[in-house]
Amino acid sequence: MISNKDDNDKDQNLAIQREILSGRQFSIAEAIGREGGSFLKGESPVPKLAQAIAELQMFIKQNLSDSSGALQAVLYVWVQTDSRVSQHPNSPLIALKEILSALIDNQNLLYEFVRQVDQKWGEMYDERPYFQQPEQLPHPQDEYTHESVRLKLIELLDIVKSHN
Repeated sequence: MISNKDDNDKDQNLAIQREILSGRQFSIAEAIGREGGSFLKGESPVPKLAQAIAELQMFIKQNLSDSSGALQAVLYVWVQTDSRVSQHPNSPLIALKEILSALIDNQNLLYEFVRQVDQKWGEMYDERPYFQQPEQLPHPQDEYTHESVRLKLIELLDIVKSHN
């Protein structure tokens, strides 16, 4: 009985729509306007890649201890520009794990990353950064040495692995 009533209501609604539209000329804009509400039904208007990047930035902020903020800021940029994130939009921690592993395992990549962190620190605090050169001892006041950054990245990688 309820099913018949629903069918009758649908038929009446369709008849009313046809009557309303019968006097109008067809236009694409109007058709899109009528159906527009159903285009995003069930989907987020935020693209998956943007969601993945935001999720990773939040994860980094919550799990990477960085009092000055330069390390987090540079890692955010690397996450935003790395193609691995777009390869894993539904599981962004896998992408972060791959990015961190690449930084830790590739010494030259790590040196470049630390150089960018030092540069960012200098910009943030309007001071001359201490750029540690490969095979040189770090400056005693350098907050971001090759070894200290590597250890922080390893610590973050361990946290990422524990979440997978």
